[in-house]
Amino acid sequence: MKPESRKADKRPADNDPSAGAPSAQAAFTSYAAPLVDEAIEHANAVREDTSPEALHKLRVALRRLRSLWWAFDPLLEQGLSTQQRALYKYLATAAGKTRDWDILIELLAGDGHGARRVVDEMAPKLQDARGGALATSRETLSNADVKHLLREALSGASKELNTARERIPLRKFAAQRVAVSERSLKKRMKRARRAKPSNYAAFHDVRKAGKKLRYLLEFFGPVLSGGRKRTVKRLKQIQKRFGALNDVVASELLLHDNLALLTGAGDTDAALQWLKKERKRRMRAAAQLLRKL
Repeated sequence: MKPESRKADKRPADNDPSAGAPSAQAAFTSYAAPLVDEAIEHANAVREDTSPEALHKLRVALRRLRSLWWAFDPLLEQGLSTQQRALYKYLATAAGKTRDWDILIELLAGDGHGARRVVDEMAPKLQDARGGALATSRETLSNADVKHLLREALSGASKELNTARERIPLRKFAAQRVAVSERSLKKRMKRARRAKPSNYAAFHDVRKAGKKLRYLLEFFGPVLSGGRKRTVKRLKQIQKRFGALNDVVASELLLHDNLALLTGAGDTDAALQWLKKERKRRMRAAAQLLRKL
């Protein structure tokens, strides 16, 4: 058992002073089962629905599952949560390969930045590349048997937690895990404030930590004491500003890595130049937000 889990109240739930309150172990399935159903539904939808929204919903569902498994990591067998989070990341990456092309196309097609002509010229090959990525995404998700994998993971974790001898009140556990996530975010924000303007990795770490904390507050908000509206508002600001930065950074890398694929499709140099300028602009905007928070 991991060190943090030793802090759990070892008395039977019936003898706990907060009698009537559910334990974290007993509550796990009520959090995880709907997310598993949602992820399976979106994975099935991707077979028929080629829209960017279908892939985005699948990625979000898998990210939420990763955050939930991270939250319950102290209560699970050592290594089990890490393995499951790696699986969810693998599946999300499979869906993300297509979504990355969607974001690049959306960015270049946006109004007001002079790249509209570029994307018009590149459109046929961009769509071909997106189609190839979609075929790969579908094949990967199909071969992975998402439904079986997610159901099996849910069943194994639920069984382990429901048969555990130790019990910790859900409210206490939720407060502990949210506090850990909050400290992680603060640490990464401090590091990003001191980072050089070119250090995107530091900004990316803030985005990931902020997203995890937001998901945890969405899961555990109803059982936590005290209002969290101000925190959620800050997290939404971070997610929006840093997500916009991530979109342009990922698009710049994607275009650069696929120049050979887009040969003759148009002025890729002009597209890269615009993305570079936009990356710098969004980096400044992200840094400005950090100073205010």
